[in-house]
Amino acid sequence: MTVEMENLEGLERRLPLSIPVADVNKEVEARLRKLARTVKMPGFRPGKVPLKLVQQSYGSQVNAEVIGDAVGKAFNDAVNAGSVRVAGQPRIEPRDGAAEGEFAFSAVFEVYPEIAAVDPAGLQFEKVSCAIGDAEIDKTVDVLRKQRVSWAEVARAAQDGDQVTIDFVGSIDGVAFQGGSGENFSVVLGEGRMLPDFEAGIKGGKPDEKRTFPVAFPADYGASELAGKQASFDVTVRKVEEPILPTVDAEFAKALGVEDGDVQKMRDDIRKNLEREVGQRIRGRIKSGVMEVLASSAGFDLPKALVAAEGEALADRARQDLAARGMNVKDLPVPADAFKEQAERRVRLGLLVGELVEKNDLRAKPDQIRKQIEEFSQAYENPAEVVRYYFSDRDRLAEVEALVVEQNVVDWALEKGQVTEKALTFDELMSAAG
Repeated sequence: MTVEMENLEGLERRLPLSIPVADVNKEVEARLRKLARTVKMPGFRPGKVPLKLVQQSYGSQVNAEVIGDAVGKAFNDAVNAGSVRVAGQPRIEPRDGAAEGEFAFSAVFEVYPEIAAVDPAGLQFEKVSCAIGDAEIDKTVDVLRKQRVSWAEVARAAQDGDQVTIDFVGSIDGVAFQGGSGENFSVVLGEGRMLPDFEAGIKGGKPDEKRTFPVAFPADYGASELAGKQASFDVTVRKVEEPILPTVDAEFAKALGVEDGDVQKMRDDIRKNLEREVGQRIRGRIKSGVMEVLASSAGFDLPKALVAAEGEALADRARQDLAARGMNVKDLPVPADAFKEQAERRVRLGLLVGELVEKNDLRAKPDQIRKQIEEFSQAYENPAEVVRYYFSDRDRLAEVEALVVEQNVVDWALEKGQVTEKALTFDELMSAAG
């Protein structure tokens, strides 16, 4: 079969097709006869309804179904014969000039782009590293201690690190505003959770002391009715408490899951967890950088249908996330267009990665998949159970396979390309997005 396509704008194509009317009529009659064997109508036993009545009741519906099936088959046969790679669903349009005894139509659709070979030899990639030492372990221990802090009341003035419990009333031009008051409200000074003016007004306060101070709301404050305005707060300090951090001893180690209370074992466990998390972050950062460079080096048109589908998928995920947070997504529409740039990037990367995998044989191998799953499992109490879970779920297994494929592409690019090494501190790595 010869496929005579018309090139439209970009990746869009038009394919003229036709189907014999006689074949459609024959199939319609066959389906109506089959339907007549089981259809039920008042006054007739099943299977005894006259074909003419079945045709009157169901003829239009069956005719539409048959034409739809025939159009789909004609389209699929044509693109398969021509080895055409179709992106998205075709749009079917009527066509004039049909030969006698035929239905004529055109299928308008997009094709996948031709992707030029990417040579990483001339590309510059960044490979980061991060060392874990005793200082990082000490810092993590301090974080764990603060998570288990207890509080003791003091009679002195409040300072950074203290927890202060207050009653407060805020007003603008002498009028109290909604959300500007509270009782027995606790805040830890120095954590930056409150506006700087508010924390500064509390700092230095003693138990039972009353204070009045101004607070300037920033111009970009979340509540528009307060943004850029200055308020006055009347505050009563109820109590000041200083933090009591637990001692790093056997009891502390036991609280972190070390049964025998061995502090060194606790530190070794922390080191392993930090190294695992650092490794994941490093791989994620390197992968993100490599993919960005590869995508920037490959220029090709994107199928609009794929971008639209990806945008809708991202919007749907955003709606689900908002709904999970208790927000009414019906009153807060999330348009797919808002994710167009992100969708285009994801589609471009997906097409490029697929091409690189195909041309360079970078598919995931069984031993790579198992190794990745075993690495995931180390973060859980029962690794063997996690491994069994992944291998018993095809969807989970497919997700791991996709991760391995992406890592294969990254490793291939780093091996072939020009690599710059960069050492990061632990804080730099942990504070960086992605």
